[in-house]
Amino acid sequence: MTIVGCGGTGGFIAEALCRLLPADADLVLVDHDRVEERNLTRQSFYREDLEGFKSEILAHRLALRFDRPVGYSTLPVAMAEFFSPGLVIGCVDNGLARRDIARKIMEMPYHKWWVDSGNGDNYGQIVIGNTDVLVDMVPEGNIYRGLPLPTIQKPELLNQAPSAMGCAEVAEEQGPTINLTMAAAVVEVVRRLIAGTCPWIQLYIDMESGTTVPVLVRPETVNSLKQRKGGSHERTKR
Repeated sequence: MTIVGCGGTGGFIAEALCRLLPADADLVLVDHDRVEERNLTRQSFYREDLEGFKSEILAHRLALRFDRPVGYSTLPVAMAEFFSPGLVIGCVDNGLARRDIARKIMEMPYHKWWVDSGNGDNYGQIVIGNTDVLVDMVPEGNIYRGLPLPTIQKPELLNQAPSAMGCAEVAEEQGPTINLTMAAAVVEVVRRLIAGTCPWIQLYIDMESGTTVPVLVRPETVNSLKQRKGGSHERTKR
């Protein structure tokens, strides 16, 4: 399993997965960012971590705490190696990184499941998919082996630019619990994917209203989502 992005949400997901997954399950953290002072109030880091790579610090800490192997990469996602088989959890905040994740997944002999997580101040979304091959999106009984990639379901994700504000300003605008809430929801999605019981293709969380709204995996839902344009350009750029 690979987590791309070890900041506000990804760091909490990594710790939760160390508790959930068997000790021999592969877990790799990918993030080329370093810990900064402004990260200490919202992310899973401490003052002694300053200037270190987020993925490296978390990997060493979690491996020691949970007595298990945790791999890491300090390379940008475009240069990092994704291992197969497995699942990719994306906790990135811009279209370029998501484009790189999509490309990596489609280069695999067998497409991985990708759980994409993103959030604003007090709301967030989770999008689940694994392929841009339409023939794969045919259920076997009630089980879908293939669902549209998150960037096909929501092609606007590819156009998302990093915030023009600094991380400190963004942190001040975000609610204090949104990252923890998103992490818990992502881990539940992962748990259900592993068990083969995940009924969702999208989840929407609103902390202001206190609601979680699921989009269920149904033929009419999948058929409408796979008609959206947004995946063809990743395929042509392999």
